[in-house]
Parts: sequence; structure tokens; C-alpha cells
Amino acid sequence: MKEPTLNAEPAVQRRLLDLQDLDLQLDQVAHKRASLPEHQALKELTAEKSVVDRELVTADTEVSDLQREQKKADSDVEQVRQRKARNQQRIDSGQVTSPRDLENLQHEIGSLDRRISDLEDAELEVMEKLEAAEAVQIDLRTRAEAFAGRQAELETSRDAVLKELDEQRAEYGDKRSTVAAELPEQLLAQYQRLREHNGGIGAAPLVGKRCMGCRMELAPSDLNTIKSAAPDAVLRCDECGRILVRTSESAA
Repeated sequence: MKEPTLNAEPAVQRRLLDLQDLDLQLDQVAHKRASLPEHQALKELTAEKSVVDRELVTADTEVSDLQREQKKADSDVEQVRQRKARNQQRIDSGQVTSPRDLENLQHEIGSLDRRISDLEDAELEVMEKLEAAEAVQIDLRTRAEAFAGRQAELETSRDAVLKELDEQRAEYGDKRSTVAAELPEQLLAQYQRLREHNGGIGAAPLVGKRCMGCRMELAPSDLNTIKSAAPDAVLRCDECGRILVRTSESAA
């Protein structure tokens, strides 16, 4: 459906250009807010940190398991040592008088020595695994802490920039509300529709023979039409359809 022909005083039409400038400034603020380098840096950092966090959970679990394994190994060695010590004490105290019993005890002590040696080897192996796991754990914790520190720095920087941009947005928003209140409702509605369908630009000045919305130079016939139009006629660019505002720099 064809939009109705509108009329507005030249000063009001030029005020529309002020609104357009404010809308472009608001668009720029919105773009800056969305494209802050801190956003991408935080996204990448979060991805890296999540990997380290998962690895740290795995490392913590491994260290915990190995600590329990080491305690069990220590306990196993200690139990066998205590049994050997009790047998040796019985021999040293002279409580065992039977040659057969004495031989059996001595044989058992030899078996216990071999058992202790095997258990100590296993204990040492667990200790070495635990030391290696703890080294990995410490490294991952250090990296996680570094990520947390970097994240805090980025968030502080981001929040400072966002605060400044929000202040600009509020300032431009207040000015826009003031200008918009001065414009006729139909003119404002048409501008908004055109702005939505033309990349954020709904109105543009005619500078010389050129529409500054599409940057196209108007044909002589179009310029003649503009020259013959009433001063309060709201014109449209034949090339892009935007509201075309005549100014002191216009050739028509």
C-alpha cells in the first residue's frame, strides 16, 4: 500500500535529520557494546578455562585416589613389619624352645622380609605416581588461578567501557526523545518504517545533486521535480526511497 503524501515545515524536516544523527549515534553505541574485544577475549578465555577446570577435576580425583592408595600401601607395610617384629621378639626373648617352632618362625620372618620388600616396591611406585599427579595438579591450579585473574581483569575493563557506553546511550536517548517529541506523528512513523528497511537510515539530506542516503546523484528530471515541489512537501529519493530533506547545500 502506497504511503500517504506528507507535509512538514522545512525546519521540522531538518529536525528529522537531527533525529537521524542521534539514531546513528545510538546504533554506533549498540554496535560498540556488542563488539567489544573483551567479549571475544572472555569467550575464548572461558573456553580455555573450562578445559583446564575439567582437567583439574580429573587431577584432583587422581591425587585423592593415589593418596588413599598410598595410605593403604603404608598400612600394609606397617602391618607386615609389626608381625615380623613380634616374631623376632619371640625368638629374641627365648620364649620359643622347640627347634621346629624356632625354624618355622625364622622361615616366616624370611617370608615376611620378602613380603615387606615387595610391598615397599609397590609403596614407592605409588609415591612416584602421587608426586607426578600432584605436580600436574599444582600446574593446573596455577593455570586456573591465572585464568581467574585474567578473567577478572577483562571483566573490569569490559564493565568500565560498558558503563561509559551506557552513559552515552542515556545521553543520546534523552536527546532523541526531545527531538522525536517535536516531530509530527505521521512523519515520525514513516521515518521509523523507512529506517527499519534501509539499514538504519530513514532520512537523508540532499547535498548538491546527491542523496546522502544512497549516495546516488539524482537525475535532472528528479531535480526539477524537487525544485517545483512546495517547501513543506516531504520528498522521497527515487533511488532508495528514503525521506529526502532539502538543506542550504541542496542544488534543488
